[in-house]
Amino acid sequence: MRAVIQDTFGGPEVLRTVDTDRPTPLGAEVLIRVHASGVNPVDAAVRSGALPLLGQPPFGVGWDISGVVEEVGPGARFKPGDEVYGMPFFPRAATGYAEYVAAPSRQVARKPAGLDHVHAAALPLAGLTAWQGLVDAARVDTGQRVLIHRAAGGVGHLAVQIAKARGAHVIALASEPRHDFVRALGADEVLDYRTTDYVEAVSEVDVVFDSHSQGTRSLDVLRPGGTLVSIMEHWNQELAARIEAAGRRFAGVSVEPDYASLEAIAALVASGSLRPHVTETFPLADAAKAHELVESGRVQGKVVLTIG
Repeated sequence: MRAVIQDTFGGPEVLRTVDTDRPTPLGAEVLIRVHASGVNPVDAAVRSGALPLLGQPPFGVGWDISGVVEEVGPGARFKPGDEVYGMPFFPRAATGYAEYVAAPSRQVARKPAGLDHVHAAALPLAGLTAWQGLVDAARVDTGQRVLIHRAAGGVGHLAVQIAKARGAHVIALASEPRHDFVRALGADEVLDYRTTDYVEAVSEVDVVFDSHSQGTRSLDVLRPGGTLVSIMEHWNQELAARIEAAGRRFAGVSVEPDYASLEAIAALVASGSLRPHVTETFPLADAAKAHELVESGRVQGKVVLTIG
């Protein structure tokens, strides 16, 4: 099979396509013929060495996959021919930029029926991050006021839709050129973070979904008892202590594979409440170009690799 690996840390140019052995599924695993693989900022951070999750190269990055089950190991919960999507093994290596991936069957779920593989591959990591933060950690509910940073980005544009589907009043932060896009997702209020200080413009928020390391400033807009969900500083015990001392709740979220959440996300897609936006696709051999775009900071929604 073809797969993208790297032999050293560095820029996008270290990614190269190689021929390698197809993995064999173990007990309770499935071998997935990958049709598309999502590209996330964490992929670029791991590739560069800024986030050393996988130790020293060589390794392959990439976690988001959508494809068709080709083989099953004993006890796996799918059968050949099933269409599935997921984010297996994170934060350990999955080598998702590849024609085949072997994964635990309980770390993937049936692909949302209303999505093609490209859009399904855009969902897992970003969708699970938003779901685990807003639903599992913050328990967002009807009538709550939710502030979402980077609302037009990969995680943010899904967070807006998930919060809205939960009945929340959504306040979104995004640059002015992306306001129409974010409003179309369902945001009730949209603020240009470049020209408006959200701390002065917003108050009495029940939940802040922080993907921009704004924890200390976000404290000022939270009501007493409100929750700060942080996906960038989930490890920050000093921030957590400060939030708790101020009478608010801190929820640090480090995304993890979870088929039940993937099924819930698929149900939102089926209901018409959630749709991932893919800004551009690249063939597998152009993984480096996909990383260049992701690192540019100009991505609205997601970037996806197409594979066979």
